Amino acid sequence: MTRKHVFAAAGVLAALAAAGPALAEWKPDRPINIIVPWSAGGSTDQVTRVVAPILEEALGTPVVVVNQPGASGSIGTKAALDAPRDGYTWTANAIANNATYAVTGLLENTSIDDYRIYLHVANVPVVSVNADAAEQDFAALLEKIRGGGITVGTAGVNSSGGMALAALHEAAGDPFNARMVTYDGGNPAVIAAASGEVEATTQLAVEQAEMIRGGRIRPLAVLSDKALEIEGLDPIPPITQWLPDMHVAADYFGVFIPAGAPQEVYDAVDKVWQEKVMTSPELKKYATERGAVFAPAYGAAARDQAMPVVVSEACGRVTRGEAVIDPKEIGIDCPSG
Repeated sequence: MTRKHVFAAAGVLAALAAAGPALAEWKPDRPINIIVPWSAGGSTDQVTRVVAPILEEALGTPVVVVNQPGASGSIGTKAALDAPRDGYTWTANAIANNATYAVTGLLENTSIDDYRIYLHVANVPVVSVNADAAEQDFAALLEKIRGGGITVGTAGVNSSGGMALAALHEAAGDPFNARMVTYDGGNPAVIAAASGEVEATTQLAVEQAEMIRGGRIRPLAVLSDKALEIEGLDPIPPITQWLPDMHVAADYFGVFIPAGAPQEVYDAVDKVWQEKVMTSPELKKYATERGAVFAPAYGAAARDQAMPVVVSEACGRVTRGEAVIDPKEIGIDCPSG
């Protein structure tokens, strides 16, 4: 090869090297919509509005949070799945919801693998009562549930609060006279408990923190095997203090980009997640103040992190007779026995 050819080849390689990163870097040219399939003020809405500005600054385009509630989050989720797979329409939720909508028949032919997963926090449900309620601990509330019964506000059967109530029933056994009253999101469910419209709520700590601080509701137990500490509040005792055999799994939340978008979209968001979200002081502050766990992850690591709660919720639906399809059809194997 002549010197001329060597220089020519080197020039081509240099040009390709220079062009490579530019071709791989996604530059959004219009706003990104994140569909929150619940009403404003709930757990998903809260944390998505913390994360959206981080994404907006890093990607250099507006990131718009769109609330589209209904049918336990399945309406907004379907809207995201039905949108063009161009990287401009995402959704947000608890990953256990998106992964198990098909099991309950709310959405057909969907699974966890329909998304690239970006997790940010883990949330825990809290059993709380109206501030004027006589019950001072979960034992007293359980006694009332086994007797005359109570009303419990949740965001629906497939919401975190609804699944928490079902899990409590499963762990406590019958009789369990807790009548669920459903709302369009966790925030209105908690407000209903604070106003006395319902007697209790099992929604997430992040949705209850301000009402607890304000003395509007009284927390009795957290669905965890250890006490929950929220900045400025007394620790909330774990449910295992009363139901020691109750299985609890962390409920991971995040934003999800439907599969089928250009690879450059996922590569760009992966980078933002790693460099900005996983070190975000704003997100850490939110978690500390609201009683969430700061737990960012993305891609395969996020999927692995989320699977325990996905399996728990999907298989719990089978145990409780709420499943319309076998979880195995969407790749979830339930433990035998």
